[in-house]
Amino acid sequence: MRVNRSAGTGLAALGATLALMSCGPPVDDSYVIENDPGKVEHIDGTDLAKVSLTPKAAQRLQIETTPALETADGDAVVPATAIFVDPDGIWWVYTSVGRNAFVRHEVEIGREDGRQVFLSSGPDAGTEIVTVGVAELYGIEAEVGH
Repeated sequence: MRVNRSAGTGLAALGATLALMSCGPPVDDSYVIENDPGKVEHIDGTDLAKVSLTPKAAQRLQIETTPALETADGDAVVPATAIFVDPDGIWWVYTSVGRNAFVRHEVEIGREDGRQVFLSSGPDAGTEIVTVGVAELYGIEAEVGH
């Protein structure tokens, strides 16, 4: 049986390179975030926070809002894309509280009809509700990845 020495040498070199790459110093988990997409300001007296995005981040995340509509019985209706549930099982929407500024608002769902959700409690009709970028706002607020 004939052994190809060049292939064996190449494999040995690859193995040595991989071994050396794994022998570096420990990874430092502290780092500075450049171009942070926004800031989180906790609202006194509540567990809530205001998420303020830079204009560039709002554009990059393609944040979209729409006003909550009102049903005949006075309840608010929002697109299903606006609703999210947190790890504790609480349902929320993000409301717009200024240019590129958003706050979570707890909601109770009365019923869902396809693409619309009828709220039994939550923001008033006419309130601007985030419909695109909801998960990204929650990630910024929860400091996921920070």
